[in-house]
Amino acid sequence: MRETRFVTMGDGCRIAYRLDGDPTLPPLVLSNSIATTLHMWDNQVGELVQDFCVLRFDTRGHGLSDAPNGAYSIDRLGRDVIELLDALNLGQVDFCGLSLGGFIGQWLAVHVPDRIRRLVLSNTSPHLGPASNFDDLIAQVLGTTDMAPIADMFMHNWFPEAMLSRPNPIVDHFRAMVLATPPQGLAGCLSAVRDADFSRTMALIDCPTLVIGGQDDRVTLASHSETIAAAIPGAKLLILPGVHMLNVEQPLEFMQAVRGFLAPPER
Repeated sequence: MRETRFVTMGDGCRIAYRLDGDPTLPPLVLSNSIATTLHMWDNQVGELVQDFCVLRFDTRGHGLSDAPNGAYSIDRLGRDVIELLDALNLGQVDFCGLSLGGFIGQWLAVHVPDRIRRLVLSNTSPHLGPASNFDDLIAQVLGTTDMAPIADMFMHNWFPEAMLSRPNPIVDHFRAMVLATPPQGLAGCLSAVRDADFSRTMALIDCPTLVIGGQDDRVTLASHSETIAAAIPGAKLLILPGVHMLNVEQPLEFMQAVRGFLAPPER
């Protein structure tokens, strides 16, 4: 894999990214969940580079990207992707986003449809509420000196009890990502999710779309995935047995679905 590099956005925020694979292959962007980094996709990249040049990035507020103070917006997170694509001279791309990454994918497909060729929306929602729940969590994140309880909350929301009841290196890896996330970055992105609402505009998405949901997802419910798939013309829907981080909980089924949907054209 190539080393992590940086692009500075128009507002001065540096975004960390990695580009893996043959640059002559079609570009595929992977967008991560809140409170994780581009490394949530580590186990998928080796397979995906067989067919794609894979672009991953740390969402602002996460990983090696800068974490400005204050609330972020889904518009700003979407524009970060566009500025990153422009800096790398990437035109139209395939896009796969999970959770927060799925919110970003919806924004891109609605607002810059010419840049998205095919779209995978995994474990995401058109809207999450109520806003007061996010306000309480944001206050907790910004007010605590111990992120461990918040990390435990995320683990409970992301993984099944079978993975949580005994030592598990996958859970440990994701818990470490949460603990390393700057509080102001996590709070900023929680604000973006709180305010995002594609309930009406998702019907404008007209690119080929695959929607993946977790049967037991506790946050972005399976019914949310069903709602998205019903609203987007021609969208395909797959509900897998699992919770939230389906790329690591159900890696074979997840990758089979994604690679099957994004099967490259004959070269």
